[in-house]
Amino acid sequence: MKTPILLLIILLSACAKEIKRTDLPAVENTSSSTQDPSFVKYFIAQGHQYSDLSTYMPTSYSNMKFSVRFDSSAIYRCLDPVNQLDINKLYGFSDNNSDHHSFSARFGWRWSNNALRLFGYTYNNSIRDSKELGVITIGSVNECAIKVTPHNYVFTLNGMVDSMARQSSTLLAIGYKLYPYFGGDEVSPHDINIWIKEN
Repeated sequence: MKTPILLLIILLSACAKEIKRTDLPAVENTSSSTQDPSFVKYFIAQGHQYSDLSTYMPTSYSNMKFSVRFDSSAIYRCLDPVNQLDINKLYGFSDNNSDHHSFSARFGWRWSNNALRLFGYTYNNSIRDSKELGVITIGSVNECAIKVTPHNYVFTLNGMVDSMARQSSTLLAIGYKLYPYFGGDEVSPHDINIWIKEN
């Protein structure tokens, strides 16, 4: 009597198929070992918004330059589909000796329409603005910069230049550094890794 049951279990196991998610694109998760060791890994744990290395660091910038690489953990789906259009924060600085919800400039990112998109993301007198700067490839190293001028933040992504208004009264962007942050309204749906090297 045991033999037919054992045979049935073996047959069912042999017929089982691996279930794969087909609603998200398959992207190879590149290993951190291939990274330049001067890159810093920022980790946002599932269920959180702040990265592990977020800290208060006073800054003064005329031009912030950095390189960034995402792995496949940048592919995510929000619980509320409306939140898929929220912009996550990447890297930048507050300005005008103020908090970042008053004056700031940084790059933002999101996964939407099956692509990883980078944005310019600013606050001027507590008014938020954003502008899509381009689509990047997972696993690639991307060159980013924010130049401060009297009236603009000049964003550069892989050689493509765009600008957004700046209403700060200081000659330099004086404030504190802004680090990777997930959200928006939702917390990270899974662990997210981002590698950044400030140049």
